[in-house]
Amino acid sequence: MAEEMLDGFDHTQYKDEVEERWGTEAYAAGDRWWKSKTDAEKKQFRQQHLDIAADYATAREAGLDVASAEVQAIVGRHRDWLSLSSPVTGGVITAERMRGYGEMYVGDPRFAANYGGAEGASYVRDAMAVYADRM
Repeated sequence: MAEEMLDGFDHTQYKDEVEERWGTEAYAAGDRWWKSKTDAEKKQFRQQHLDIAADYATAREAGLDVASAEVQAIVGRHRDWLSLSSPVTGGVITAERMRGYGEMYVGDPRFAANYGGAEGASYVRDAMAVYADRM
């Protein structure tokens, strides 16, 4: 359920997968970043994403075009949120990274679930692609 996203999240269960896909330093940097956060900061980080995901769902349900100013503002907030948790890149989220995240959301059901499944993840991916094209 979306309200429980990241609740009790244990990132260490993905250590091997992260290291295989993005390297040892990517995992180590992310681990240091997450462990440096207070419980309140972790809760705020989780809530920011819940709000972003809910706003995407509302926009999609309202039939807003992914290129609309309203949806692109959500993507901007999403990019800002992603930059908070990207210590390896110094918080820099490039157009290529935006597209990569979008594809990952669609391609991995674990991520898609955060956006209402495949249809919601596709909407987010398409909105992120528009944003990336405008960067």
